[in-house]
Amino acid sequence: MFDVLEKYDILAAFWMTIKLTFFSAIGALVIGTVLAIMRVSPVAVLRRLGAFYVNVVRNTPLTLIVFFSLAGVGIVLQINLVDPNSATSLRDNAIRWAMVALAVYHAAFVCEALRSGFNTVPLGQAEAARSIGLTFGQSLREVILPQAFRGAIAPLGSVLIALTKNTTVASVIGVAEASALMKVIIENETASVAVFLVFALGFVILTLPVGLLFTSLSRRLAVKR
Repeated sequence: MFDVLEKYDILAAFWMTIKLTFFSAIGALVIGTVLAIMRVSPVAVLRRLGAFYVNVVRNTPLTLIVFFSLAGVGIVLQINLVDPNSATSLRDNAIRWAMVALAVYHAAFVCEALRSGFNTVPLGQAEAARSIGLTFGQSLREVILPQAFRGAIAPLGSVLIALTKNTTVASVIGVAEASALMKVIIENETASVAVFLVFALGFVILTLPVGLLFTSLSRRLAVKR
């Protein structure tokens, strides 16, 4: 087992998992926040578009989205996110498209988490904001969104944990993250229990602190009603 650990760079594989999680989480938070605002917008068209996005994406397999992002958009449509003349363009393009796909997929769940946060804000607060002359955008920025984020901390933590585990899907387009390396080790070396335990422990180390952190934050930042 120790020979396997020395032969393969497991830390680099988990570092790729961390990078996928970090950048995809930022993208998912930005897109999901926009979607959540659309879903509570007074404009009916925006509400329908937001609901359509959430319903379609949540019911589409993540594997299909990841594969389509690189094969359909990156290869067929020739839309590259890196310099095509780079020596590592194929690898880097796959990594960036994996990040985009993970962000697009989990944005739907971020949206629903934030929408649950919106539901914790009393209706009277929005009405009070309008009564003092704030526009819809100002009400969101100054009154509603800060409280919605505080109310959605726990579900957002669950989304982040799910995103961390779902980075394994990036292996279908050749991204060398943790699960991809585990598959290589099993194919080339052995399918021992120790190999599974090492990678399982790695994911526990990545996700357990996140769960504890968000649980603590949700208790500390909960809005007292």
